[in-house]
Amino acid sequence: MAGFKAVTTEDSKMTANNLIDGKAQAAILREQIAKDVQNLNSQGIQPGLSVILVGEDPASQVYVGNKIKACESTGITSFEHKLPADTTEQAIIALIKNLNNDPSVHGILLQLPLPGDLDADNILPHIAPEKDVDGLHPMNVGKLVAELDGAMAPCTPQGSLHLIHSVQQDLTGLHAVVIGRSLLFGKPMAQLLLQANCTVTTCHSRTKNIEDICKQADILVAAVGRPKMVKADWVKDGAIIIDVGINRQENGKLCGDVDFDAVAPKAKAITPVPGGVGPMTIACLLQNTVKAARIQNR
Repeated sequence: MAGFKAVTTEDSKMTANNLIDGKAQAAILREQIAKDVQNLNSQGIQPGLSVILVGEDPASQVYVGNKIKACESTGITSFEHKLPADTTEQAIIALIKNLNNDPSVHGILLQLPLPGDLDADNILPHIAPEKDVDGLHPMNVGKLVAELDGAMAPCTPQGSLHLIHSVQQDLTGLHAVVIGRSLLFGKPMAQLLLQANCTVTTCHSRTKNIEDICKQADILVAAVGRPKMVKADWVKDGAIIIDVGINRQENGKLCGDVDFDAVAPKAKAITPVPGGVGPMTIACLLQNTVKAARIQNR
């Protein structure tokens, strides 16, 4: 199956033959996106993405740099707007309104988290829904739930579903358990799985007997930010495991929300951290930008 690869993890002597290779899947998707961009170019349309970075957060700077490079690799024009950490909400909103009115900009991304007392909830609704490539505008949230045409889904849930489909195309009737209920991931992930005809259970910090619920899952998606929370005895043999968490351990190495070494032998397929969901998030951002360009040029 494309996207699977045998690797030996740095922290373990075991070899996972059931690894979902997010980098390989993202490369396949980027190739298709590049073709879509060329097709739009032939119609006189040049997709453009504006990224707004407020402050000097090192992780955010890396993320933005990766997004800009990904745009270049697929032929999407990128516009980077770096603002100082003391920029006011009013100034950010004014920039967004200018970008809303700029026909060369089809997608607008406000890099989160924001520094200081800036409130993303006050700012994000000012992004035009058709340019909201992060899928966080209330209108896009509603369109996703209602399954309306033109809905922009958040990139990480989209990427996660793509990885699930790389293992099994038809998900009809499977029990999917999502650990996490955030607007950025947990809730849209549950909606996308429902649209794929799964039976979906959402777990969170107040869920009772979470281990027993997770053990019923054919598809288990973890996104809570707790290192190695999901243990082997939480997982049913043959389950598909998507680990969205990314946590830095005391030794400086990254790990997910799933205890990879213990869970991998039981799983039908599992994403590594890093190299699993992360590359797909950026690829789906580019896909949303192309989709936005199409919608705005109908």
